[in-house]
Amino acid sequence: MPIHPHGCTCFIIPSRMLRQLADEAEPAERHLLLDQCEMSAHLRGQRSVAPTLAGTAAPGEKRRTVYDARHKATLPGKLMRGEGSMAVADVSVNQAYDGAGTTYDFFREVLKRNSIDNKGLRIDSTVHFQTRFNNAFWNGQQMVYGDGDGKLFLGFTHALEVIAHELTHGVTQHAVPGGLVYENQSGALNESISDVFGSLVKQWKLKQSAEQADWLIGAGILAASVGKALRSMADPGNKELTWSGDEQPKTMAGYVDGGDVHTNSGIPNHAFYAAAIALKGNAWEKAGPIWYKALGLLTSTATFADMAKATTQAAVLLYGADSAEQHAVQAAWKVVGVV
Repeated sequence: MPIHPHGCTCFIIPSRMLRQLADEAEPAERHLLLDQCEMSAHLRGQRSVAPTLAGTAAPGEKRRTVYDARHKATLPGKLMRGEGSMAVADVSVNQAYDGAGTTYDFFREVLKRNSIDNKGLRIDSTVHFQTRFNNAFWNGQQMVYGDGDGKLFLGFTHALEVIAHELTHGVTQHAVPGGLVYENQSGALNESISDVFGSLVKQWKLKQSAEQADWLIGAGILAASVGKALRSMADPGNKELTWSGDEQPKTMAGYVDGGDVHTNSGIPNHAFYAAAIALKGNAWEKAGPIWYKALGLLTSTATFADMAKATTQAAVLLYGADSAEQHAVQAAWKVVGVV
């Protein structure tokens, strides 16, 4: 029997955030948020595996499809746009199509990767999932976007780093031998890797250097009453930059044993930020390739220490022993207290 890599049904909005917002909401809104927590748990419990029948494409050939769930939970829904077709009237369809294209182009042009699985996998996306659904997720096979409730969450397809974050879960599923188990430190690494490349895709698209970038994840998807972003890689846990419930630790001193993967991911997130700032220039030119090469050096249950070792090894492989890049990576993991 084939061995499937560890896939995850991975959501951009943690259930903990939905529950906290539910505690503060009016009854009708509270019920909606709690129902969506239950739906997320149900979806997460379904086994996700890499698609096996999508075929391959020639290097450099994008293949995108976008579907409309029409506010139902059945996937993929009605086909709205395929590769090379004209834009449609539905803005969400076009944003999902364009975001998938930019993410594909980044991995192809910067990292020489042929789509999510490195074999030209078609990128399928579904918009308008359920009604007022406050999340977006990768389910091991495709992207799925809710519209948000318009009160707390303003939608997800307009945030490029959200699209790239979720698609990177697919990359991790295929690039790490066996995938990364979605719990404990390996789960936090899974989330962090998606934040890293989500941010890099946005920086690459905007042509921003490491110094110019905002290093925020989910900027613009929250209503002003909720906050400005989900997470900050530059300063994890800074509620002034993100939202009132941001409890991400910046270093191992704040690590929560058995904590939420979206929370503890602040530590490896900040390590990448520290390395990128130290290396100067564009983060996708040196720090990004180092982190990408490290994926193939990990195991399914990798710890933060394993990631520190893998990125250091990757820096040596790419830039040589005793290189400035190697030293920058090692110093970054010291900053966050992993080594």
